[in-house]
Amino acid sequence: MSAPHYPSRLVIAGLAGDSGKSIVSLAILRRLSSSGSSVHAFKKGPDYIDSAWLSWASQHPARNLDTWMMGFDRAALSFQRHAATDGLNLIEGNRGLFDGSDASGTHSTAELAKALQAPVLLVVNVAKMTRTAGALVLGCRRLDPALNLAGVILNRVHGSRHESVVRASIEAATGIPVVGAVPSIGADILPDRHLGLVTPSDYTGIDCLPEVLEKVAEKLDMDQILSIAAQAPPLSSPSTADPGLPSCPGSSKAQPAPRIVVLRDAAFNFYYPENLEALASGGAELVFHSSMEDGPLPEDVDAIYIGGGFPEVHAARISSNAGFLNSLAAAATRNVPIYAECGGLMLLARSIEWGGKQYPMAGVLPVDVALEDTHQGHGYVEMIVTESNPFFPRDTVLRGHEFHYSSIATRTGRPSTACAVRRGTGAFDKRDGLILGSVWASYTHIHASANPQWAEGMLLAARLHASGQAPSTQRSSQ
Repeated sequence: MSAPHYPSRLVIAGLAGDSGKSIVSLAILRRLSSSGSSVHAFKKGPDYIDSAWLSWASQHPARNLDTWMMGFDRAALSFQRHAATDGLNLIEGNRGLFDGSDASGTHSTAELAKALQAPVLLVVNVAKMTRTAGALVLGCRRLDPALNLAGVILNRVHGSRHESVVRASIEAATGIPVVGAVPSIGADILPDRHLGLVTPSDYTGIDCLPEVLEKVAEKLDMDQILSIAAQAPPLSSPSTADPGLPSCPGSSKAQPAPRIVVLRDAAFNFYYPENLEALASGGAELVFHSSMEDGPLPEDVDAIYIGGGFPEVHAARISSNAGFLNSLAAAATRNVPIYAECGGLMLLARSIEWGGKQYPMAGVLPVDVALEDTHQGHGYVEMIVTESNPFFPRDTVLRGHEFHYSSIATRTGRPSTACAVRRGTGAFDKRDGLILGSVWASYTHIHASANPQWAEGMLLAARLHASGQAPSTQRSSQ
């Protein structure tokens, strides 16, 4: 039997979205990391932007734990594999504490906390309320007594008297300690835009943020918070198996490592660490390239991976980088395997329409995309591969997520699609995965730990190209 280990851990949850849990999480992480403590961060759900901020604050790559995509066992395994053994592990929840995929709260923050046996700190926005806050916390405790609701942090407190009354009402009604009270200083620290928070790479006020977060941390009882985290019970040691690592045919170390270009800059930064690690662990050499700062892509590459991000925000700079765009189109003509997600799909289009202007892109796909005023796809996606393509066998079931304001404006001459969307929106007509030659472009984001077939397909396509063979579009079903 594997020996238990004791990662100190806690979940920061809220009664709803925009409760203040992100600011509280960043303040705790920044205070500890700046003092030299080891802190690792995790984000419940598929969110890239919150994870980027958690990575910035903790100074370690934040990991996403999504039980809908990964399942509870894989999410717990991922936590155990990446948890700090000598410091704090903080998991930021999403939405409200009990909000999940159905009326029973399946896949909620509460269910993840129970799976990890992690104590929960509940952030409560107490603006314009006093004793009602006690009723809300009491309701959470009674709704699920199996949940270890261990502390409360008040947000948007208006003065010492307000804090005193709310604190007394919560502690008297529930017996749960209040371990922090943050004034309205935490309300508007991070600005929003159309896909959520501004990313760290695009936030012009980031140099002033540590000072603001320290003011938030001063309102928290850090000693009590760390004591609560340290009381988490032991967990069984994780298996050495990694569900995100590929089992790829022809992955012998004796073979030359395929070179995979990864576009990574302010426009394209939606990458799960596990995806890049799975490619590297499978023997690939990763070459990072900027769509704005760098010139043409190197010609001696065996595959290209383009994640999501904000190409529309940086469309003018990307469009002016003709050497890069031409080299991307040339790579597609040479049948270099290209895997693109969301923002990557937009880059491969003929143009992006944004803010009343149209910006030429790579023109690999015979489509144009336009940014709309409301989201065109938002939530989890389940799709099944129905057509031949370079990356997945037919009948493969893929689970991922989408969040895009862009839509494909072209109505005729669109390329074929590989997948039928069983849940979600996709590109159009309940289909996703545009395929053209060795190109795959979809609105669905894939997590390697939830879909090990993804890294296997990427590596196989890259190796076939490296050996002078065209990527197979006739992969057999598994």
